[in-house]
Amino acid sequence: MVKNKKPARPTPNELDPMIHERLRLGILSALVVQESLSFTELRDLLQTTDGNLSVQARKLEEAGFVVCNKRFEDRKPKSTYRLSPEGRLALEDYLEKLSGLVPDLERVRRSAVRSLRTGIDPLPSHS
Repeated sequence: MVKNKKPARPTPNELDPMIHERLRLGILSALVVQESLSFTELRDLLQTTDGNLSVQARKLEEAGFVVCNKRFEDRKPKSTYRLSPEGRLALEDYLEKLSGLVPDLERVRRSAVRSLRTGIDPLPSHS
């Protein structure tokens, strides 16, 4: 008799560090929703500085996750970013692994309701 084993849960070390950084995750998340965004739109949306956005966007571009199109508009440089097919796949893989790390939220909610009824704190504080 063969027992069905549940697939092993991913570990935090399996999360792609290229995506896991806060600003890079923000860039990819914005570009998965919008077909393309300008540098200014990304900067304002993510509430970051030009320098931080430039460095993190370049890292994603070098990894092949985003494509940057640079042109001039009214004699001003304009950079527009879009998600590459590789970037979309990498983000999907990242999100799948991340969702495997978090507990079943519905089960946590049911446990919390039961615990509240019995007076037990389901999530101990770390203070």
